[in-house]
Amino acid sequence: MRWIWIDRFEAFERGTRAEAIKNVSLAEDHLHDHFPDFPIMPASLMIEGMAQTAGILVGEARDFSEKVILAKITRASFSGIVQAGETIRYTAEVEHLDERQGRTRGTITVGDETIGTVDIVFSHIDQNMSGLDFPEENFVFTESFMALLRNFTEQSRARIAL
Repeated sequence: MRWIWIDRFEAFERGTRAEAIKNVSLAEDHLHDHFPDFPIMPASLMIEGMAQTAGILVGEARDFSEKVILAKITRASFSGIVQAGETIRYTAEVEHLDERQGRTRGTITVGDETIGTVDIVFSHIDQNMSGLDFPEENFVFTESFMALLRNFTEQSRARIAL
């Protein structure tokens, strides 16, 4: 995946909850195209940031043994905007998880203000009922995504060691 919409994890509780942040910068090309005179982070990209945060949470809960894809956005609402210089916090919580799917509830905040909610259903496509075959390699959890989680884990261990 070319675009990663989270910069790092701030918290990660296996199978339960994850927090990730994204620092929004004017150096990002998409801000120049989205209302050029008043650049804001597009809501669609915040939904993707939440999907990446929650998708890694769902995938890690089952040891990345399945390919996890976004199946449905059950709710997405926004009540605020994000401008360059602000930091987005994605908080994802698992509502349900089994061998076929995972459901998450997500909150998007900037500072102390909740600006959005995004609830997502993920499908474990290796457990699909369609009979379709998918490639053996895990094309969902690429090295870029795995590095985000690995960096958080290594930093957590370093803090504990201090």
